[in-house]
Amino acid sequence: MKRNSVWLNELTWQEVGSYLKKNDLIIVPVGSTEEHGLAAPLGLDTYAAIFLAEDVAKKAGVLVTPPLWFGDSSHHLGFPGTISLRPQTLELVVSDIGRSLARHGFRKILIINGHKKANLPALLTATKELHEHDLRDVFFAVIDPVKIARGIAGKVKEEIEHHAGELETSHILYKRPDLIKKEKLAKKNIPYNKIFSSFSTFDLFGKSGDEIDIPWNSYEQRAFSQSGAFSASNKSSSEKGRVYHEYMVDRVVEFIDWLHRYKGPIGRSGKV
Repeated sequence: MKRNSVWLNELTWQEVGSYLKKNDLIIVPVGSTEEHGLAAPLGLDTYAAIFLAEDVAKKAGVLVTPPLWFGDSSHHLGFPGTISLRPQTLELVVSDIGRSLARHGFRKILIINGHKKANLPALLTATKELHEHDLRDVFFAVIDPVKIARGIAGKVKEEIEHHAGELETSHILYKRPDLIKKEKLAKKNIPYNKIFSSFSTFDLFGKSGDEIDIPWNSYEQRAFSQSGAFSASNKSSSEKGRVYHEYMVDRVVEFIDWLHRYKGPIGRSGKV
């Protein structure tokens, strides 16, 4: 049965059933609805996950679930429009999505996290617990730009990359330029080391030394970043976004190609 879309929500249950006869892999895009400075939309992280998931799916011939528009964003609640899930809520939602997909025969579930790093504790806990206790025969993977784009970020960006920074803004400029207010792109970085010490790494794609994790709350963030942005984004461009995006798409497709051939112990009911 020919499919007109890679999006699960745009197909009938019969079309999904037909797909499952030949392929058991699906992508779950997860993002956030949170402030991204004065120039970028609240949905930036979810759009990033959507753009990656859709282009990967088209290239690899797989399906994508509807996106999850909310994530762990409590530290951004000082800015209007931000909607946050508690980590345990996000964990439960992702777990229920996984169980639903597995019930129908999906055995390879890839989560693309657009909300760099912040969603990872909940996503990794959910998939680890599912795979250990309930879904031993399902292969899970969590894909995050902070980790999958390390091979290209340093070649593209000119500035330190952190929240509402050059790369993620460029990504949206490439795919949805209408959502970026170019005249409001940030020109300065916050004094990150003064706030978090030299034991915290400012550049998400930079070299890191010894680190100590320091959580902050929304009241503190509103005080040290009045605009909401952490790093300069005024050198963002559509071309940088294209290179950044296409690199990640190709890497995830490469991973899917490997996974289709995978014969190892993971996702094999725990039998080694």
